[in-house]
Amino acid sequence: MAYGLLGSVEEYAIVIRIPVMKMPVLVLVASFGAATASPVFADARSEAKSQVEFGINVAQRGLWREAIYRWEKATQLDPTYVAAFNDLGIAYEHEGQLDKARKAYEKALELDPNNAQVRQNYELFKEINDRTGQGKEK
Repeated sequence: MAYGLLGSVEEYAIVIRIPVMKMPVLVLVASFGAATASPVFADARSEAKSQVEFGINVAQRGLWREAIYRWEKATQLDPTYVAAFNDLGIAYEHEGQLDKARKAYEKALELDPNNAQVRQNYELFKEINDRTGQGKEK
């Protein structure tokens, strides 16, 4: 299974889950692209991007709660930042917060319905969690 952490419009990372003793191990691989933004929007996006990048860094080291904090902060700074919502979905899922994961993926898709990476992450999430009956928290 592959999940994508989207670090920003400029950054894209692939996450591969490898089951090990019922805990997934994540491997991140990044590639880069380019984008432009208006100056006012760029300030909020720039700060949000910094938070997302920091979140990716700590998630790679297994510090998922810190990553969640950073990605939540990124969504507050820039509520249109698809990558932050996608990354939140992955982190919430990893931490067993499945309702929050579903909402984060759905928000990311609401913002960018044609984003193939987010759609793939959400579809994998639904396939795994809905099939096992875990997709809905009590």
